[in-house]
Amino acid sequence: MAAGLVWIPLLVGLLAGLGHAEAPQSTLRPLVGRIFVHTLDPASFLRLPEPGGPSAAAPAARVTYHAHLQGYPDLPRWLRYTQRGPRQPGFLYGAATPEDRGRQVIEVVAYNRDSFETTRQRLVLLIGDPEGPLLPYQAEFLVQSHDVEEVLPSTPASRFVTALGALWEPGELQLLNITSALDRGGRVPLPIEGRKEGVYIKVGSALPFSTCLKTVASPDSHARCAQGQAPLLPCYDALAPHFRIAWCNVSLVDLSVPEPAEKQPTPGDGVLEHDPFFCPPTEATARDFLTDALVTLLVPLLVALLVALLLAYIMCCRREGRLKRDLATSDIQMVHHRTIHGNTEELRQMAASREVPRPLSTLPMFNVRTGEQRPPRVDSAQVPLILDQR
Repeated sequence: MAAGLVWIPLLVGLLAGLGHAEAPQSTLRPLVGRIFVHTLDPASFLRLPEPGGPSAAAPAARVTYHAHLQGYPDLPRWLRYTQRGPRQPGFLYGAATPEDRGRQVIEVVAYNRDSFETTRQRLVLLIGDPEGPLLPYQAEFLVQSHDVEEVLPSTPASRFVTALGALWEPGELQLLNITSALDRGGRVPLPIEGRKEGVYIKVGSALPFSTCLKTVASPDSHARCAQGQAPLLPCYDALAPHFRIAWCNVSLVDLSVPEPAEKQPTPGDGVLEHDPFFCPPTEATARDFLTDALVTLLVPLLVALLVALLLAYIMCCRREGRLKRDLATSDIQMVHHRTIHGNTEELRQMAASREVPRPLSTLPMFNVRTGEQRPPRVDSAQVPLILDQR
């Protein structure tokens, strides 16, 4: 009975998992060349608490996400994912290119760090071309007072476009792309309050650039920036209250004038044209290289043969003189040895024939002051250093 009670919750969980096997699906329509932002909200993934019942996931639960292209381990090259913290929403953002047209399926997995619940969701992206006029005039600004997560929501983005309208010619401005400064080679700022990573915002318009923007991006302004000075800004900075712009990093791109097509080389017939300054060499006369080869080979061989003969003569023909020198040296050594031996024998005979009293040190214990002689004691500790040698 107890085993059956244990298996009941497992079966219920399995049936619940089978009932939710099919992940929910959402269809989105990004546009080529336009910024696409999708917010990953925990409320859209995890189940909200039922009234009067236990909550499966609290609204403020710590949730993280993992997104990837269906069938691949990572996102497509034009799409990025960011999330500042588990208690903050995540964002999928980017600008599709013409090569990305078509249908792409993004799978997003949400992890509840509090209840360990996992939820899967599919995002079907139908990427198409934008409608309306083209936006050949594009300007990119570096906003140093914000992080990328602070600009991705619609409210800050629309506020930036509205403030930029005061610096540009009146017309329709559209956001083209938003990129974190870290993705462009920026460094992580120090953990000081007020320091931000920075974000690049690209805006496009169908109308030409204003005089103010042209002055900011002029060569004179770049020269002042290179010297560490502020660039030329003839108009009022309408972005200053909310956005701190790095005016030295403003870049303007004009796509209204198409770039000239590269001239393709035309293949020729393979025959060079006549050149009066080109004088090819005439036919070389026949030459016999036998003499050069013999000189190159025979001269080193003759020199090596002469050296070998000289060494053979020194080693073989000069042995008699060296033998004589060795014999003479040996005779001298023998004479020297016999002389030393004879002198030694003579000194021994002279020492044996001497008649002198024995040294006192060879006699039994002798007192120098009294002349008394004492026989040695049996105690080994009192044995004299020099014993009687008789």
